[in-house]
Amino acid sequence: MSAASDELRAIVEEAVELGTHRALARLGLADDAAHGDLAELRELLRAWRDAKRSALRAAMGWVVRMALALVLVGIAVKTGFGAWLR
Repeated sequence: MSAASDELRAIVEEAVELGTHRALARLGLADDAAHGDLAELRELLRAWRDAKRSALRAAMGWVVRMALALVLVGIAVKTGFGAWLR
C-alpha cells in the first residue's frame, strides 16, 4: 500500500470512530452504564415478547374452545337433544 492509501484509511477510521461516539452520545449510550442499560432493554424486550406470545396463545385457546362449544351446540340441536330434555 502507498502512503496516500494509508493516510486515507486512517482518516476514514478516525471519522468512523468520531461518528460512532457522536451517535452513541445522542442515544444516551456514551457512559459507563450503557452496557447495563442495553442488557436491561434486551430483558424488557424479551419479557414483552413472552407476554405477547402468552396472550396470543390464551386468546387462541379461547377461540378454539368457543368453536368447539358451538359445534357441540349445533350437534345437540341437530340431533334433537333439546326436545329430549323436556
